Amino acid sequence: MRGAGRLIGLLALLGLAAPAAADPLPLEPAKVIASFPHDTSAYTEGLFYRDGDLYESTGFEGRSTIRQVDIKTGVVRRKVSIPPSDFGEGIVDWGDQIVSLTWKGGHGYRWTLGGFKRIGSFRYPGEGWALTKDAHHIIMSDGTPVLRFLDPKTLRIVKRVRVTADGNPVENINELEYVDGEILANIWMTDLIARIDPASGHVLGWIDVSALTKQADAGGGDSVANGIAWDAKTRRLFVTGKNWPLLFEIAPPHAR
Repeated sequence: MRGAGRLIGLLALLGLAAPAAADPLPLEPAKVIASFPHDTSAYTEGLFYRDGDLYESTGFEGRSTIRQVDIKTGVVRRKVSIPPSDFGEGIVDWGDQIVSLTWKGGHGYRWTLGGFKRIGSFRYPGEGWALTKDAHHIIMSDGTPVLRFLDPKTLRIVKRVRVTADGNPVENINELEYVDGEILANIWMTDLIARIDPASGHVLGWIDVSALTKQADAGGGDSVANGIAWDAKTRRLFVTGKNWPLLFEIAPPHAR
Protein backbone atom coordinates (compact mmCIF):
# COMPACT_ATOMS: atom_id res chain seq x y z
CA MET A 1 0.00 0.00 0.00
CA ARG A 2 1.29 3.44 -0.88
CA GLY A 3 2.62 5.12 2.28
CA ALA A 4 3.08 1.83 4.12
CA GLY A 5 6.87 2.27 4.24
CA ARG A 6 6.46 5.70 5.77
CA LEU A 7 4.06 4.33 8.36
CA ILE A 8 6.47 1.57 9.35
CA GLY A 9 9.21 4.17 9.84
CA LEU A 10 6.97 6.39 11.95
CA LEU A 11 5.75 3.49 14.03
CA ALA A 12 9.32 2.36 14.61
CA LEU A 13 10.12 5.81 15.98
CA LEU A 14 7.10 5.50 18.27
CA GLY A 15 8.15 2.04 19.39
CA LEU A 16 5.07 0.55 17.74
CA ALA A 17 6.49 -1.56 14.95
CA ALA A 18 4.38 -4.72 14.80
CA PRO A 19 5.86 -8.22 14.72
CA ALA A 20 6.64 -9.39 11.18
CA ALA A 21 3.91 -12.05 11.27
CA ALA A 22 1.16 -9.63 12.30
CA ASP A 23 -1.06 -7.88 9.79
CA PRO A 24 -0.44 -4.13 9.93
CA LEU A 25 -3.23 -1.88 11.09
CA PRO A 26 -5.09 -0.19 8.23
CA LEU A 27 -3.44 2.95 6.88
CA GLU A 28 -5.39 5.34 4.69
CA PRO A 29 -4.21 8.63 3.19
CA ALA A 30 -6.34 11.63 4.01
CA LYS A 31 -8.69 12.46 1.13
CA VAL A 32 -8.95 16.25 0.76
CA ILE A 33 -12.40 17.62 -0.07
CA ALA A 34 -11.64 21.34 0.32
CA SER A 35 -9.12 23.74 1.81
CA PHE A 36 -9.52 27.12 3.50
CA PRO A 37 -7.22 29.87 4.79
CA HIS A 38 -5.74 29.45 8.26
CA ASP A 39 -3.90 32.03 10.36
CA THR A 40 -0.17 31.21 10.22
CA SER A 41 0.35 32.90 13.59
CA ALA A 42 -1.90 30.29 15.22
CA TYR A 43 0.19 27.65 16.98
CA THR A 44 -2.79 25.31 17.06
CA GLU A 45 -3.31 23.28 20.23
CA GLY A 46 -7.05 22.59 20.19
CA LEU A 47 -9.90 22.73 17.68
CA PHE A 48 -13.63 22.07 17.67
CA TYR A 49 -16.65 22.95 15.53
CA ARG A 50 -19.88 24.49 16.78
CA ASP A 51 -22.79 26.27 15.09
CA GLY A 52 -20.98 27.09 11.86
CA ASP A 53 -17.65 28.27 13.28
CA LEU A 54 -14.39 26.78 14.45
CA TYR A 55 -13.11 27.34 17.96
CA GLU A 56 -9.34 27.16 18.24
CA SER A 57 -6.80 27.40 21.04
CA THR A 58 -3.21 28.48 20.47
CA GLY A 59 -0.04 28.02 22.50
CA PHE A 60 3.09 29.73 23.88
CA GLU A 61 3.41 31.76 27.05
CA GLY A 62 2.24 35.33 26.54
CA ARG A 63 0.62 34.48 23.18
CA SER A 64 -1.94 31.81 24.04
CA THR A 65 -5.49 32.51 22.93
CA ILE A 66 -8.92 30.99 22.44
CA ARG A 67 -10.55 32.07 19.18
CA GLN A 68 -13.78 31.84 17.27
CA VAL A 69 -12.86 31.54 13.59
CA ASP A 70 -14.80 31.82 10.33
CA ILE A 71 -14.12 28.59 8.46
CA LYS A 72 -14.30 29.93 4.91
CA THR A 73 -12.11 32.99 5.39
CA GLY A 74 -9.96 32.12 8.41
CA VAL A 75 -10.92 35.48 9.94
CA VAL A 76 -10.86 35.54 13.74
CA ARG A 77 -14.30 36.72 14.83
CA ARG A 78 -13.42 36.94 18.51
CA LYS A 79 -10.62 35.91 20.83
CA VAL A 80 -9.48 36.00 24.42
CA SER A 81 -5.97 35.74 25.83
CA ILE A 82 -4.99 33.03 28.29
CA PRO A 83 -3.14 34.41 31.36
CA PRO A 84 0.36 35.31 30.07
CA SER A 85 2.20 32.88 32.34
CA ASP A 86 0.31 29.93 30.85
CA PHE A 87 0.96 27.88 27.73
CA GLY A 88 -2.53 27.24 26.34
CA GLU A 89 -3.44 23.74 25.22
CA GLY A 90 -6.62 21.85 24.27
CA ILE A 91 -10.21 23.07 24.43
CA VAL A 92 -13.68 21.54 24.31
CA ASP A 93 -17.23 22.84 24.60
CA TRP A 94 -19.69 21.48 27.14
CA GLY A 95 -23.12 23.08 27.24
CA ASP A 96 -22.66 26.84 27.26
CA GLN A 97 -19.04 26.69 28.40
CA ILE A 98 -15.57 26.11 27.01
CA VAL A 99 -13.07 24.10 29.04
CA SER A 100 -9.37 24.73 28.36
CA LEU A 101 -6.06 23.21 29.48
CA THR A 102 -2.58 24.53 30.09
CA TRP A 103 0.54 22.54 29.25
CA LYS A 104 2.60 22.41 32.44
CA GLY A 105 0.57 24.64 34.71
CA GLY A 106 -1.42 21.80 36.27
CA HIS A 107 -4.59 23.82 35.88
CA GLY A 108 -7.26 24.65 33.35
CA TYR A 109 -10.05 27.16 32.95
CA ARG A 110 -13.76 27.41 32.30
CA TRP A 111 -15.03 30.13 29.93
CA THR A 112 -18.43 31.23 28.72
CA LEU A 113 -19.00 30.08 25.16
CA GLY A 114 -20.94 33.22 24.28
CA GLY A 115 -18.55 35.87 25.56
CA PHE A 116 -15.23 34.15 26.35
CA LYS A 117 -15.50 35.31 29.95
CA ARG A 118 -13.34 33.33 32.39
CA ILE A 119 -15.65 31.90 35.05
CA GLY A 120 -13.59 29.30 36.87
CA SER A 121 -10.53 27.10 37.07
CA PHE A 122 -9.65 23.54 38.03
CA ARG A 123 -6.53 21.50 38.73
CA TYR A 124 -5.14 18.19 37.48
CA PRO A 125 -1.93 16.19 37.92
CA GLY A 126 0.61 16.03 35.11
CA GLU A 127 0.51 17.87 31.81
CA GLY A 128 -2.49 19.01 29.78
CA TRP A 129 -2.46 18.37 26.02
CA ALA A 130 -5.92 18.05 24.48
CA LEU A 131 -9.65 17.63 25.08
CA THR A 132 -12.70 16.19 23.35
CA LYS A 133 -16.02 14.78 24.56
CA ASP A 134 -18.47 11.94 24.16
CA ALA A 135 -22.08 12.00 25.32
CA HIS A 136 -21.12 11.60 28.99
CA HIS A 137 -17.50 12.60 29.53
CA ILE A 138 -14.84 15.12 28.69
CA ILE A 139 -11.81 13.17 27.43
CA MET A 140 -8.28 14.42 28.06
CA SER A 141 -4.83 13.58 26.71
CA ASP A 142 -1.64 14.38 28.60
CA GLY A 143 1.08 13.19 26.20
CA THR A 144 1.17 9.70 27.70
CA PRO A 145 -0.60 6.59 26.33
CA VAL A 146 -3.40 7.09 28.89
CA LEU A 147 -6.61 9.00 28.14
CA ARG A 148 -8.53 10.41 31.11
CA PHE A 149 -12.33 10.43 31.10
CA LEU A 150 -13.59 13.32 33.23
CA ASP A 151 -16.91 14.16 34.85
CA PRO A 152 -17.98 17.32 32.96
CA LYS A 153 -19.37 18.94 36.12
CA THR A 154 -16.47 18.35 38.49
CA LEU A 155 -13.69 17.61 35.94
CA ARG A 156 -12.57 14.78 38.19
CA ILE A 157 -11.29 11.55 36.65
CA VAL A 158 -13.97 8.90 36.21
CA LYS A 159 -11.80 6.33 34.43
CA ARG A 160 -8.61 5.91 32.44
CA VAL A 161 -8.07 4.08 29.15
CA ARG A 162 -4.63 2.99 27.95
CA VAL A 163 -4.12 3.40 24.19
CA THR A 164 -2.26 0.61 22.40
CA ALA A 165 -1.44 -0.33 18.82
CA ASP A 166 -0.64 -4.00 18.19
CA GLY A 167 -0.31 -4.38 21.95
CA ASN A 168 2.22 -1.55 22.33
CA PRO A 169 1.48 1.72 24.17
CA VAL A 170 1.05 4.80 21.99
CA GLU A 171 3.01 7.82 23.24
CA ASN A 172 2.53 11.51 22.44
CA ILE A 173 -1.24 11.43 21.98
CA ASN A 174 -2.11 15.02 21.21
CA GLU A 175 -5.20 16.77 19.77
CA LEU A 176 -8.41 14.76 20.07
CA GLU A 177 -11.80 14.61 18.37
CA TYR A 178 -14.68 12.21 18.96
CA VAL A 179 -16.07 11.05 15.60
CA ASP A 180 -18.70 8.36 15.06
CA GLY A 181 -17.82 6.39 18.17
CA GLU A 182 -14.05 6.67 17.70
CA ILE A 183 -11.47 9.05 19.10
CA LEU A 184 -9.27 10.57 16.43
CA ALA A 185 -5.92 11.70 17.80
CA ASN A 186 -2.93 13.48 16.31
CA ILE A 187 0.31 11.77 17.31
CA TRP A 188 2.71 14.61 18.04
CA MET A 189 5.63 15.12 15.65
CA THR A 190 4.19 12.63 13.13
CA ASP A 191 1.85 12.75 10.15
CA LEU A 192 -0.40 10.16 11.76
CA ILE A 193 -3.92 10.42 13.14
CA ALA A 194 -4.85 7.40 15.24
CA ARG A 195 -8.37 5.97 15.18
CA ILE A 196 -8.93 4.81 18.76
CA ASP A 197 -11.66 2.59 20.22
CA PRO A 198 -12.63 4.56 23.36
CA ALA A 199 -13.77 1.44 25.22
CA SER A 200 -10.65 -0.69 24.78
CA GLY A 201 -8.05 1.92 23.83
CA HIS A 202 -7.04 -0.18 20.83
CA VAL A 203 -5.92 1.69 17.72
CA LEU A 204 -8.20 0.58 14.88
CA GLY A 205 -6.18 2.19 12.11
CA TRP A 206 -4.26 5.26 11.00
CA ILE A 207 -4.94 8.27 8.79
CA ASP A 208 -1.85 9.55 6.99
CA VAL A 209 -1.84 13.34 6.56
CA SER A 210 1.70 13.59 5.14
CA ALA A 211 0.40 14.97 1.84
CA LEU A 212 -1.39 17.75 3.75
CA THR A 213 1.77 18.57 5.69
CA LYS A 214 3.63 18.84 2.41
CA GLN A 215 0.95 21.06 0.86
CA ALA A 216 0.85 23.31 3.93
CA ASP A 217 4.64 23.75 3.71
CA ALA A 218 4.74 25.51 7.06
CA GLY A 219 8.50 25.30 7.50
CA GLY A 220 9.08 22.10 9.45
CA GLY A 221 10.27 22.11 13.05
CA ASP A 222 7.28 22.32 15.37
CA SER A 223 4.85 23.19 12.56
CA VAL A 224 3.32 19.74 12.67
CA ALA A 225 -0.18 18.45 12.04
CA ASN A 226 -2.36 19.25 15.05
CA GLY A 227 -6.03 20.11 15.16
CA ILE A 228 -9.12 18.02 14.37
CA ALA A 229 -12.73 19.26 14.35
CA TRP A 230 -15.95 17.41 13.47
CA ASP A 231 -19.21 18.86 12.16
CA ALA A 232 -21.50 15.95 12.96
CA LYS A 233 -24.60 17.47 11.34
CA THR A 234 -23.11 17.80 7.85
CA ARG A 235 -20.37 15.19 8.41
CA ARG A 236 -17.44 17.47 7.70
CA LEU A 237 -14.06 16.66 9.20
CA PHE A 238 -11.49 19.46 9.46
CA VAL A 239 -7.76 19.17 10.15
CA THR A 240 -4.91 21.65 10.33
CA GLY A 241 -1.51 22.12 11.96
CA LYS A 242 0.60 24.48 14.00
CA ASN A 243 1.21 27.69 12.00
CA TRP A 244 -0.24 26.11 8.86
CA PRO A 245 -1.60 28.47 6.19
CA LEU A 246 -4.40 26.03 5.39
CA LEU A 247 -7.31 24.27 7.06
CA PHE A 248 -8.36 21.11 5.23
CA GLU A 249 -11.70 19.37 5.04
CA ILE A 250 -11.05 15.65 4.61
CA ALA A 251 -13.32 12.65 4.16
CA PRO A 252 -14.38 11.06 7.47
CA PRO A 253 -12.89 7.63 8.15
CA HIS A 254 -16.14 5.75 7.54
CA ALA A 255 -16.62 7.50 4.19
CA ARG A 256 -13.32 6.25 2.76
